[in-house]
Amino acid sequence: MTSIAERLLTADEFHLLPDDPDGRTMELLDGRVVYMSAPGEEHSDIAFSVLVPFTTFVGAHHLGKVRNDVGFRIRSDPDRVVSPDASFVAYDRLAPDRDRTKAFQAAPNLAVEIVSPTDVESEVDAKAIEYLAAGSERVWVIRPIPRTVAVHRPGGDSRTYTVEDTLTSDDAGFAVDGFALPVAGIFES
Repeated sequence: MTSIAERLLTADEFHLLPDDPDGRTMELLDGRVVYMSAPGEEHSDIAFSVLVPFTTFVGAHHLGKVRNDVGFRIRSDPDRVVSPDASFVAYDRLAPDRDRTKAFQAAPNLAVEIVSPTDVESEVDAKAIEYLAAGSERVWVIRPIPRTVAVHRPGGDSRTYTVEDTLTSDDAGFAVDGFALPVAGIFES
């Protein structure tokens, strides 16, 4: 019996793939393309409720760049390119000569993942650990049900915030104090 080994893609080859005709998000997990369902309206509303205050605060204090759905190459050989729902990258990670047409070649300072109904909890947790292992300083995992935000930090430290709490600059890993985002506001649409 002859076996043909599956050929794994590199991040550069993944970048050349056409967009999915069904509008699904694609990530490259250990050289294999993985498709995710297009996010729903609730998912989009939550992402927007995080991106707007991030963009306002980060822009006012000239801290870096806020992004949504940008690819980050967080591992090589085999390559892993992931796309958080929202992210922050400090200016010190933004090399001026970087190729802006491809996936960012490092982890974001802050990655935000919004849990969808089809997500598997163990995979969500594993993804948070991977971001941290790749160099992220904070990972937020937003769960629409039960309306919580888990903030993960390097070293395994994490805290879950409820709608009674407010996320701060420390929770986001921002170098400047003053950021405040009520968790309840994330879930208001």
